[in-house]
Amino acid sequence: MFKKRRESGELVLLPVSNDEIEQVRERCRAIVRKRAAISAGVAAVPIPGVDIAADLTSFASMVEEINRAFGLTPEQIERLHPRMRVAAYQAIGALGGMLVGKLVTRELVIKLLQKSGAKLAAKSAAKVVPLAGQLASAAIGFALFRQMGYQHVEACVKVAREVALTAPEAPVS
Repeated sequence: MFKKRRESGELVLLPVSNDEIEQVRERCRAIVRKRAAISAGVAAVPIPGVDIAADLTSFASMVEEINRAFGLTPEQIERLHPRMRVAAYQAIGALGGMLVGKLVTRELVIKLLQKSGAKLAAKSAAKVVPLAGQLASAAIGFALFRQMGYQHVEACVKVAREVALTAPEAPVS
């Protein structure tokens, strides 16, 4: 594992072997499932709009957490070896990863959620039907949140693998 020390003494870990990338991938997929379950619980609340506000906040913090786990926050990328930094930015650009290596803002998450507009509309519309609608809304919310989270994890995996290919042959400190 490639390690670099921050001024605060905290280690920034970047997974560089396939095994390390897979471990981080599975850990992040578990985070996605947990957050998706929470999203489903909030979606079951019969008050329209509450779930979308909660999803925005939860999704943004989840994306930040996943980026951090893969060593792909803007701050972590800037601290990489120059060759690895260039590889990271090239992989992010080629992939078109909207949230990989970026500062996650509310506007960015809204833009991403708008791409899933039909599912969000169905989720909101389902709430008007008592009980069955709330269950449908929760199921749609869980599936949508999980799908988007898994897509982000896979985008991070691809970038991490590209960066790993350019890792300098230096001893780990």
